[in-house]
Amino acid sequence: MMSFETLTLDLSDSIAQVVLNRPEKRNAMNAAFWTEMRQLFQLISKDPAVRVVVVSSTGPHFTAGLDLKSFAGIMAQASSGCEGRKREALRRLILEMQESFSVLERCPVPVLTAIQGGCIGGGVDMVSAADMRYCCADSYFVIKEIDIGMTADVGTLQRLPHLIPQGLVRELAYTGRKLTADEALQSGLVNKVYQNQEEMLAGVMEIAKTIASKSPLSIQGCKEMLNYSRDHSVEDSLNYVATWNAGMLLSNDLMEAMAAAQQKRDGDFDDVHPGFTLG
Repeated sequence: MMSFETLTLDLSDSIAQVVLNRPEKRNAMNAAFWTEMRQLFQLISKDPAVRVVVVSSTGPHFTAGLDLKSFAGIMAQASSGCEGRKREALRRLILEMQESFSVLERCPVPVLTAIQGGCIGGGVDMVSAADMRYCCADSYFVIKEIDIGMTADVGTLQRLPHLIPQGLVRELAYTGRKLTADEALQSGLVNKVYQNQEEMLAGVMEIAKTIASKSPLSIQGCKEMLNYSRDHSVEDSLNYVATWNAGMLLSNDLMEAMAAAQQKRDGDFDDVHPGFTLG
């Protein structure tokens, strides 16, 4: 198993637990973090034993967002040389950073996030790419980029309008104010607010266990359809799910789920296929 500097990964009972692990730095996202997110989710996405992911954090805050020392280093590198080449390189860097959160959205299994304290800047970009969000009563969310003179560029402004009302997104993006846990719940950003982190992690793990107990093929199909329908018309989405189920419906999972329901027991489902390799 690959080791990580900023994250930890544990797999138990078909649940991959990903933990941001720089509490002394408020889990600020340094250079290693962006690479490790891509590497870690590549491992998760290829592991047929994983049926759900829970992303949590350490310390009093979920994350302070971008590590400003890393940001300063980027700006220093852009201080000399051909302007055109610098701009092209900066664009590539931004696309790589975007990919570090898009991996949550493209992960074939549901990704749940458990948020305590501040979820700031890049943290909002990250959790916006997850399937579900849960938080503590002391949690708050800040689109912080406006306060450092930039436009948020790794997912918040593209995904958040699909989660909460447009007017609220714009207010948060333009002002940089805190969105409290109560507001996050009322607006639909989070599914539930817990009194503290211990209760939250216990509650989110129970939800994850429920998801892990279902047909993994069906769960992956649900995520695929929900992501697709967000960006396509109803007609296109209906056509896609018809094609998907024409290929996936006649599985062992269908018969097992029906038998389990009749016998009033939990289903016993195989993991998804591990995939094919060339050669």
